[in-house]
Amino acid sequence: MAPSVAEVLPSASELKEKAEQKLNKAYDVAQHSSYKYASYLPVYDETTTFPPTEPFEFVDRGLLADKAKPHLLGLKDPNVVVTKLTPRVGTEISGLQLSELTDEQKNELALLIAERGVVVFRGQNFKDIGVQKQKEFGQYFGRLHVHPVGAHVDGAIEFHNIYLGPDNLYRAQRRLERLTTTGYHSDVSYEHQPPGITLLTLLAVPATGGDTAWTSQVAAYERLSEPIKALLEGLRAEHSGFPQAENARRDGKFVRREPVKSDHPIVRVHPVTGQKALFVNPGFTKKIIGLKAEESDAILQLLFKHISQSADIQVRVKWDDQTVSLWDNRVTAHTAISDYDVHNEEEGLRHGFRITTLAERPVGVNGLETVW
Repeated sequence: MAPSVAEVLPSASELKEKAEQKLNKAYDVAQHSSYKYASYLPVYDETTTFPPTEPFEFVDRGLLADKAKPHLLGLKDPNVVVTKLTPRVGTEISGLQLSELTDEQKNELALLIAERGVVVFRGQNFKDIGVQKQKEFGQYFGRLHVHPVGAHVDGAIEFHNIYLGPDNLYRAQRRLERLTTTGYHSDVSYEHQPPGITLLTLLAVPATGGDTAWTSQVAAYERLSEPIKALLEGLRAEHSGFPQAENARRDGKFVRREPVKSDHPIVRVHPVTGQKALFVNPGFTKKIIGLKAEESDAILQLLFKHISQSADIQVRVKWDDQTVSLWDNRVTAHTAISDYDVHNEEEGLRHGFRITTLAERPVGVNGLETVW
């Protein structure tokens, strides 16, 4: 039987969608052609593959720091202003250029990030110092991570492209089936030696919106009752990269490293500060090892709700195009807040890059270690 006219002709909704795509594409081309940081736009290497990350020795730079931080915070320059953003998490620094820090200052910065979770630098020239110097800055704090599925910067596969705007390769998918697009996570926590310090700088920001929020996993742990702390300190949880890889393949993306799973201590001890922190997150933590499914689900949902909804142990940071934020993935979880329209000419795009450094194999209370 021949198809009916209705089956052959596109529907009104399909025509509208195609028209919107055509308008968006025209706007995309116009916006990209005049973009100062076009060399940092997302590219996607579909040929390079990497083996799983091999174990490596890691020494945290914070261990080399003077605990009083005289070289970073003891400066008598009136232009250097240091402000606590909230009591438990977040410090802001202005009047000091990351690109000009000495090794002593970088060591003290590593310690400050561990203590405060996230440190926000304002008025920075970091985005204009070039890929090589940006890469060298990140490498000071540890081995650079290559994201297994994400877009990157041309010539710097280690720079994970943070891009919400006009780009067909890396356009953010609207999660229409959810009430919110926020999702707390610790970057690629499934790695056997997951990240320590991460740096994010934005090259372009929307006129309003696009903030990032962090929550203190140290404070989250401290809020728990003693019996729950005692229970969690003896447990590991599975962190999996398999769903991320499967979703990428479903969307037609290239997976440059096969996914891994790691069973990390639920409570980990920071190697520099000695502080205990929860190390689970809604993004990648899938189950608690040794518990029955209902028990694991109940405990994880309790912790995820605690992490996501405890506004009194969180900080929300507003970006501009001269802001660089550095955070410690071992003691924080974070989420982007996607509350803007990338195709609204008045709002603009949100674009930057993330440099992620890998750290130690997590160690929990009483020496409990990660296994895989």
